[in-house]
This record gives sequence, C-alpha cells and structure tokens, in this order.
Amino acid sequence: MDSMRPVTRKWIFIIVAFIGALYIGTGTEADSFIKERKAMLAISEAYQLHEAGSLVQIPQRKRIAEEAKSKYIAPIDARIDRVWKAIPGYNGLEVDLERTYEANKAKPVDANITWVMREIPPRVTLDQLEPQPIYRGNPNKKMAGLMINVAWGNEHIEPMLATLKEEKVKATFFLDGSWLKKNPEMAKRIQEEGHELENHAYSHPNMSELSAGLQVQQIEKTKRLLETTLQVKNKWFAPPSGDFNALTVQTAHAYGLKTVLWTVDTVDWKDPEPSAVIRKIDAKVEPGSLILMHPTPCSKAALQGIIRTIRNKGILPGTVSETLSEKRLELESVERRYVFW
Repeated sequence: MDSMRPVTRKWIFIIVAFIGALYIGTGTEADSFIKERKAMLAISEAYQLHEAGSLVQIPQRKRIAEEAKSKYIAPIDARIDRVWKAIPGYNGLEVDLERTYEANKAKPVDANITWVMREIPPRVTLDQLEPQPIYRGNPNKKMAGLMINVAWGNEHIEPMLATLKEEKVKATFFLDGSWLKKNPEMAKRIQEEGHELENHAYSHPNMSELSAGLQVQQIEKTKRLLETTLQVKNKWFAPPSGDFNALTVQTAHAYGLKTVLWTVDTVDWKDPEPSAVIRKIDAKVEPGSLILMHPTPCSKAALQGIIRTIRNKGILPGTVSETLSEKRLELESVERRYVFW
C-alpha cells in the first residue's frame, strides 16, 4: 500500500491542477480553446513539478532536475504585428525529466548527461489569430521559405527542379489554376520531387478589383483543381502580383486558406542579372523570410546561389509550411546534441 502512495499523490496533484486551470477566470464559449490549452499546460507543469520532486531523492535525479532549469526555453505566442501582420508562434523547449533520467541512470553521477527534450506549444497559435495576411515567419526560427509562383515559364521549371534536388531543398510552388489545368503532368513532376503545391488563384487577376463572387471563383476553382488533379489539401493562398484586399483575406479564410505574401522579392520578372539577385538576398534575407521568385531565366540561374547564400547566413531554406510552422528546428546548434521526443 505504501508503494502506491506517491503515485496516488501524483495523480491527485495533476487532477487538482487540471480542474483549477479549467476554472480560472470566466470567459465566453469563444475562449474555450485557449482555456483548454491553459489546462493542458497546467497538467504539464504539474507533472514536471512532481517529477522534479521525485528526482531529488537520488543524486543522478537531483543533478538532472537542477541542470534542467537552465535549458528551459519559453514558447512564443503567435501575434498580430503592426507592420508584418500575422506572425506565427514558435514552440518552446523543456527537459523531459523522467526520460532523461531513464537515458542516464546507468551512467556515473558525474558523466555527461544525454538530455531528452520535448517541445512546448505556444498558448496562442497562428490558427487562433483573426484572418490577416502573412509576410514572414517567426524571427526566432532560422528558416527561410522559397516561394515559386507559376503561371508561365515551363521551360525553366525542370532546371529549377534539378537545382533544388542537387541542393536537397524543398520549395513551395504556388500554381495558377489555368496553368495547372493545361499542365497537369508538369505539376505532377513538381509534386514527384516532394515540393509543396499551393494556390495562386485561377487566371492571375488583381484580386482587389474583383467582386466577392469572382474572388470566391478564383480561389475555390484552383483549390478544387489542386485536390482533384494532385490530391493536394490546399492551405496557403498567394494572391497574384501581391494584389489583395480585406475581402481576399476573408474569402481565403472561408476556404480554410491563409493568405501569404513575401518578405523579399527577387523581381525576377524584370530579368535582372542573377548576381544582382544573389546580392539582394545576401543583404535582406533573415530568419523567417519568405522569398518570392518565378520560373524565369534569372531565377533559374540564380537559384543555387540564393540557396547557398541563405545557408551561409546559418538559415535553413525550405517550404512555406516548414517556415511558418511552430515546430522547432532540431538542427539549431544549441539543440543539436539533445535527443528529441
């Protein structure tokens, strides 16, 4: 019976924390998701506190509990910025005390500890924000998204795919619906290479000049084509020419899409020198940047240099979804030696 008491006390402590979190404050039904998230965080914190209390009874456990405090990184909430509009959150990081102990219990007390980490979700996520355009990812995440908007330029797509494959990088291709209808095989080639395929309206209009009904048609038609032709569950919308209004953002939101713009524009449609584009990326790219390009002679020639320039700054190039995700980068130097769970 005595051996059961610590376990019983642990679960009583956790249940009390959960009930307390649920009943803190008052709110409307609209607050229920946030209240539930707070309750789950309270459970995590209660469990960690119990674990920490248990750990101090054994020297190895005590050392883990003490050193774990310095490795805690708080999560960052998604927010609306005055300039950049919707900015995604970024997961925090904490030591999983029990799994860390299990991974180290056979070692001498003074041996190097193999830390087992777990991510902590933010209290406010991108999905919880009101519909707003997105121009960049969280600046604490060392990623940059490659956006390739496709409505023409088929002859440059294969060479760009070859460069992306050589560099082992995935990008997000935003497809014009009328282009997709005419070029399903080319779209499948892009998909076969593992790239993300998303929505660039149907006929490359200026969205802000369209009625509500026509905006719906532009977004819905391409969303449907992506699903029927490629079995893609569309989640991002890039308005042609970056032209949009509040109605565009609301319409995309009604179809489950977030409106994405860019941080850095290559302006490749003006056919600048590839070296000039690479210099521009070198000057402007930073963690969270979304980089816009098209299948053009300029971007075809500059793409490898763009990718390598991004990497030289300690930033990982990838897709829009990866860049805007709250998930932490396991490749960050401060986390590289840890085990993730």
